[in-house]
Amino acid sequence: MRLTFATGIALVLLCAAPSRAADYAQEIAEWRRARVARLTAPDGWLSLIGLHWLQVGDNAVGSAEDNAVRLAAGAPYLGTVRLAADGQATFRAAPASRTEVDGVAAGEHPIELHYGAARPSLVTAGTVSFFLIKRGEKIGLRVRDTESLRRTGFAGLDYFELDPSWRIEAQWVAFDQPRMIPITNVLGQTSPMPAPGKAVFTRDGRTFELLPVLEGAGEPLFFILADATSGTETYEASRFLYAEAPRDGKVILDFNRAENPPCAFTPFATCPLPPKENRLPIRVTAGEKVYRGEHR
Repeated sequence: MRLTFATGIALVLLCAAPSRAADYAQEIAEWRRARVARLTAPDGWLSLIGLHWLQVGDNAVGSAEDNAVRLAAGAPYLGTVRLAADGQATFRAAPASRTEVDGVAAGEHPIELHYGAARPSLVTAGTVSFFLIKRGEKIGLRVRDTESLRRTGFAGLDYFELDPSWRIEAQWVAFDQPRMIPITNVLGQTSPMPAPGKAVFTRDGRTFELLPVLEGAGEPLFFILADATSGTETYEASRFLYAEAPRDGKVILDFNRAENPPCAFTPFATCPLPPKENRLPIRVTAGEKVYRGEHR
């Protein structure tokens, strides 16, 4: 049987559509595998076992009861973190603690601890490690254990059924200058973050806008959002969505990649909350559902 040109084109399109759908499903499956790998990595969010705010002066660290900073695991006495009034910090290892700082054995002399950078100083002893973080005026120790129960007992992730219609090409409206919008975290601290523009999209005949913030130069757009599923089918505080930089006045919002914030898995994270502009009055039935495992 001879095919007309139009019939041939129709057959090509019919064959191409399932192929594109399969490619997209494979792409999302690979993204989900990578997501789980990051969460369950030895330095992933599931390894956190503590967040301890420091006082100015000496802060003894270890699992024994008489430490100022009592860890949930590890040696009874690891050493002492001295925090100066100007925010500088040093670590002196306890005798025989077998502690390392950035992979180098810690001796009897104090070692300066750097923080606020992409790679803060890491203090390690066996499976336990800690580093300094700053939130507002607070400086604390974030503690990890590669054998934490949350990591070893990870329950897996649950998702809404994959729905390509939630991969949305939104209009990008750039601001003349980035707007500084207030972002509040779970500690109640508020800091301004730059929003370079807004994504405008239509769903079910309604138009919505989302504001992304920038976490740093060259980083993807970061959307902190909530919707009508928050607190029931999805994590109550928020979900995160990342998007590549806009091209030709468009930005892709793939809600199938909406993910839970670290606070959904551990109480030792300090997650940002959605700005008022990013609280959608519709059900976004795509991406990660609420975590069913232990997170408190």
